Amino acid sequence: METLSENRCFGGMQGVYKHRSKSCGCDMTFGLYLPPQAATGPVPVLWYLSGLTCTHENAMVKAGMQAHAAEHGLAVVFPDTSPRGDGVTDDEAYDLGQGAGFYVNATQEPWAPNFTMWDYLASELPLLLEAHFPVDMARQAITGHSMGGHGALTLAMGLPGRFAAVSAFAPIAHPSASDWGRKQLGAYLGADEMAWAAHDATLQMRATGFDGPVLIDQGSEDQFLDLLKPEALAEAMAARRQEGAFRMQEGYDHSYFFVSSFMGDHVEFHAEALGLS
Repeated sequence: METLSENRCFGGMQGVYKHRSKSCGCDMTFGLYLPPQAATGPVPVLWYLSGLTCTHENAMVKAGMQAHAAEHGLAVVFPDTSPRGDGVTDDEAYDLGQGAGFYVNATQEPWAPNFTMWDYLASELPLLLEAHFPVDMARQAITGHSMGGHGALTLAMGLPGRFAAVSAFAPIAHPSASDWGRKQLGAYLGADEMAWAAHDATLQMRATGFDGPVLIDQGSEDQFLDLLKPEALAEAMAARRQEGAFRMQEGYDHSYFFVSSFMGDHVEFHAEALGLS
C-alpha cells in the first residue's frame, strides 16, 4: 500500500492511500480520516460512499465530516466510486463506467473483469483497513450521497448484522424504476430484472428492511427528484414500519451544500448507534 498524502486535521489525520485491488484488478485509491482518539486504540468506522462522477476526494474535501468525526471518535472511509485506469473499460457517458460503478458486481462484458465494487467494499477494503489501521471493524456504520446513498442502503440491507446504522443523502432510491438505474443495472447485470432486486433500496426495504435505524435526508428542490424517486423508498419504509426517519428538507438541492448542511446530524446519528454518544 502506498501513502499518497497525510494531513493533520482536527487533531487527527486525513490520509489518502493507493493499493492494488484483487477484486477490481486495478489500483484503487481511498481516503481515511482517523480521529485523535485513534492514537490510543481502535475506533469505530463510518463509511461514506460518493455519487456519480465523484472520486474518493469529493466528500473528503466538501462534506465537512472530519470535525464531526473528531468530536465523536469515528474513523471515516472515503472509497472511490469505481475501478479506474487505462486498462479499465469506460463509457463516454458520465453515468456509466469509470466514476459510475453503482456498487455492484458486474456480470456482463465488458464490465465484469473490473467492476466488482460490491466485493471491494464488502470484503477486500475492510480487511485491508483492519490490517493496517487502528480501526474497530466490529463497529461499523454507513452513509452516502446519491449513487452512494443507493450503495449505502443496498450494502446495509444486503449484509445483515454488518452495520449498526445506515443513512443517505438524496439516494437513488428506486433504480430499477429510474433512468438512473435501469441503464446501469442492465449494462452491469444483464436484462434479467430479477438480478437487479438486491441493488434496489426500495425493493430491499419492501422485502427485508434493515436491522437497525435508518436516516434519509432529501432536498425538496433537488433537480434530480424524478430520477431519485424518494417517495418510493419513503412509502416502503412506512409500510414496513422501519425504524428511522425520512426527512424532506425544504429548499435544498442535490449539491454538497445540502450534504454538508446536515452532515452533523448524520454523524451524530451514527455515533449514537455505535454507542459513542
